[in-house]
This record gives sequence, C-alpha cells and structure tokens, in this order.
Amino acid sequence: MATRESGRAQGGELEEKTDLSAETDAKLLQCAQLLQANQLNEALQLLTALEKRCRVGNDNASLVRVCEAALKACYEADDTATLLSTLKTFATRRSQKTAAIKALVQTALPWCVQEPYTPLPVTGTDAATKRDQLVEALRELTDGKIFLERERAQLTRVAATLREEAGDIHGASQLLQQVHVETYGSLSKREKVEFILEQMRITLAAHDYVRAAIVAGKVSRKFLAEESMYDYKVRFFSLLTISHRHEKDALALAKDYHAIYSTPSTLQDETQWMAALQATVLFLALSPYNNEQQDMMHRIAQDANLEKLPAYQATVQLFLKREIIHYPTPHQSELESSPALTEGDLGTHWNEVFFRRIIQHNIRVASLYYKRIHGSRLAQLLQLNLTTLEQEIAGMVSEGSLYAKMDRPADIIRFCPPSNPEAILSQWAGDIEELLHFVETTTHLIHKEYMTT
Repeated sequence: MATRESGRAQGGELEEKTDLSAETDAKLLQCAQLLQANQLNEALQLLTALEKRCRVGNDNASLVRVCEAALKACYEADDTATLLSTLKTFATRRSQKTAAIKALVQTALPWCVQEPYTPLPVTGTDAATKRDQLVEALRELTDGKIFLERERAQLTRVAATLREEAGDIHGASQLLQQVHVETYGSLSKREKVEFILEQMRITLAAHDYVRAAIVAGKVSRKFLAEESMYDYKVRFFSLLTISHRHEKDALALAKDYHAIYSTPSTLQDETQWMAALQATVLFLALSPYNNEQQDMMHRIAQDANLEKLPAYQATVQLFLKREIIHYPTPHQSELESSPALTEGDLGTHWNEVFFRRIIQHNIRVASLYYKRIHGSRLAQLLQLNLTTLEQEIAGMVSEGSLYAKMDRPADIIRFCPPSNPEAILSQWAGDIEELLHFVETTTHLIHKEYMTT
C-alpha cells in the first residue's frame, strides 16, 4: 500500500507526498515484459497512467524513473515519431515537475549529441534525419527554461554545426547568436569563453564583421590573461585578426599579433613566436604615426627576440631613426613575402600603404630640419614627384600629424607654425630669466675671485 508523508512547502501549506516506489517497480517490470512482446503502445499506456500518479502524488524519484523508462522504450524500439510525441507529451503535462523535464532532456541528449558540442555521428540519411528531428525537439523543449540552459547551449551549438555542414553559414550564425551564453550561470568561465569564440568564428565565416565585433566585446581580456586560458587567448586574438584585416586596421592587427606573441604558451614554440613577432613589426610599420604606435615600436625594439630576426630589427630601427628612408628598403623583398601581408589577397594594398608610411616618415624627418623649403627641392630629396608630395603633406595636415603650409605659386613649404602672442611673451620671459641667471652666476664668480686674491 502506498504511504503518504508531508512534502515541500508551497502556498503556505504542505504538499502531500505519496511513496509509489513499490508500485513503480512492479509496473516497470510489467512494462519490460510488454516490450519483449513488441507491445510498445500498451507499455506506453501503462507508463502514462503511472506517470500521472507519480506526478500528482509528488513522488519525484519514481516520476523520473517512469519518464526515463518511457523514452528508452521508444528509443530501443527505433520509433522516432513515438519518441518525439512521448517527449513532448510528458514534458508539457500540467504541473510537470522540473526534475522530470530535466530527466527527459538529459536522457535523450546522448542520442543526438556527442559531448560536449558535437553532433552524434550517424550513417545514412534516415538516421541523420532522426537525429536532426530530435535536436530540434529538444531545443524547443529547453527554450526559456533556466534549469536547462546548459543543455540549451549544447543543442543550439549542435544545430548550428549541422546547418554549417549543410552549407547554410548565415543560418548557423543567426541560430548561434540566439544564445546569450554570457548570462548563463550554470556554465563555467571556460565554457562561456569557448562558446563565445565559436560565435565569433561562425559570424566571421558569415562575413558579419559588425556582429563579430559585438560578440568579441563580451570576452574579458582579464580572463584571457589567466594561465588556464592561454589557448583561448591565442584563438581569440587570431579571430580578431580576421576582423581587423577586413577593416585594414594595421595598428589593431599589430596589437592582436603582439598579444599572441606575448602569450607564454606561444613563447615556448619558436616557430609560433617568430611568426607573431614578424607580423607585429610589419603592421606596426604599416600603422599611422601616433604616440601609441611609437610607444609600441620602442618597446618592440628593446625585445631580445628581435635580434633573431635581422630584417625586422633593421626595419624597426629605420622607422625610429630621424633619417630619410630610401625606398625600397634593403629587406623589402623579405618583408613583402611575409605570410602576414599576403593573407587575404591584401598584399598589393599593404605594399602601397608601406610606401606611403615611408613617404610620411621622410616628410616628418624633413620638417625637423627645415622651417621652410622649396617644394621642388624637398621632392628631389625624397625622390618623389611634386604632386605626390603635396598630396601626402595635405593628408598628414588633415590627420593632424603634421603642421605645414604650402605656397604653391612661390613653391615654398613652411613647417614652422606661427607663434601666438602668449607663446612669444612666454619665450621672452624664459630668455630673460635665463639671462639674469647667467648674470647672477657670473657676479658670484667675480666676487669669489676677489675674495681669494
């Protein structure tokens, strides 16, 4: 006879709990006998009635056993339609217990998912169709249920993988973006980062670079700096290089490759760190001149590993010296053949940018030594035609990296900015102060000589 006891508190009253374990044992044994006689429908009818008694009686342990037995009976009978129907029926029962829904999903999950995020390998079109149907049914079942958010993430990623394998990259990307894994409390930090990296990869494969940048912003750089996250750090910045290469952002690419290079796991492999350091130097040279670029280039110049890359060390020194660089550089061919420049069919673009950066460097050097100079003379010094020179100077002035004024009728370029009255007065005051200091020092020395004689 079933025993009754007090259950959990709900609504101010105690729920009545019935122990149906003995009846469940007997009914499951009877169900097994019906299945041996190939009577699946009769067995399911028996389990359905027992499921209701366990659910109403608040016997969660027996309820979970009944739900698992019903699904396994359908799976072993290879009846996918009945399996999907039973799964939906049991999960959507009125006042169905959380434990029962979780048991249904976790029981069916291994039949379509290979841990952690791989679709279960199958042979044949029919088997693949059945697996895909089960994945979609489980995704629908887990939608909106916080206690199944881990399973929801697994199933969504598997569904995205299936769409990607079918050639629907955009569909896979949109599907994976539905999962806001950063808000899931049941996933560990590593699992969240891995899932976000997969979101980045699939959005980049779909050429959705704006969405990829948004997804990348969800990853904390502080987490990536931890020792256990080094592999994810390299993957993250490798994916960022794809996005920044599309944007043709040389400085961002230099930062990405330097982050890869500075990872301890990369420094242990000479092949990897050499490639990362070469790319860092190249994209630094291709970056527009600013304080950040110069600071990074000075830090790279002090790296001892750079001595093992003579061509790249020479390139860094060229851009740090206040001397005119002659084009092509001594190591031009080696730099242009670097895989970092030829990747993505952007070799021609980067070569043009490199030529412009050399011109801009030479103009900055000239502005340090000349307050004014004839344009034709400057073009001769830099081995440029006058039109190209004027275009580059105009571009640098517009960017704010250089002060210059061009008098085209007189063919004069002025690099010295005019001083305002406040600056002139401050300079005059400084000169007077320095002069008075010299007078005072001289007077002191004269008096000292008189006293000693």
